[in-house]
Amino acid sequence: MEIAAPMQDSTRQEFGELLERHRGIVFKVAYSYCHHPDDRADLAQEIATQLWRAFPGYDASRASFSTWMYRIALNVAISQLRSNRHRQQQSVPLDESLHDIPGDGGDHESDQHLRLLHRFIVRQDPLNRALLLLYLEDRSHREIADILGISEGNVATKISRLKQRIRNDMA
Repeated sequence: MEIAAPMQDSTRQEFGELLERHRGIVFKVAYSYCHHPDDRADLAQEIATQLWRAFPGYDASRASFSTWMYRIALNVAISQLRSNRHRQQQSVPLDESLHDIPGDGGDHESDQHLRLLHRFIVRQDPLNRALLLLYLEDRSHREIADILGISEGNVATKISRLKQRIRNDMA
């Protein structure tokens, strides 16, 4: 295991500011991959730790901070999901987790569609879940491809197929 060299104060401050500005990414990924609040908190902490370790190698000329951050966050989440797959006691039945889905309470039909979409998303494999998360974030196909390490054409094809499956599932 490689230990990162200590960061200088200015680098720490820069990292802290960037992490704070883009912290929503950490929470969106954690929410998408963990149902139990404690598991989400643990995943968010692990993502932040891995971002901290990787930050000295971040190159702004190669990718925006948010793209780089998504790449690391999704890799950490998928790795954790794979390592925890054999421990089913950590998963929460979907029906129990639905009360955590945000809704403004004003539009029952919209809340119901949100619940159906959430059910669809949590049933997806890690790659498709990541694709949907990034697509719903309005990321471009190029940025999704860069984050996930697949071609733009592959992104477009997978998103098109996922949209059709959502339409079929919600019909």
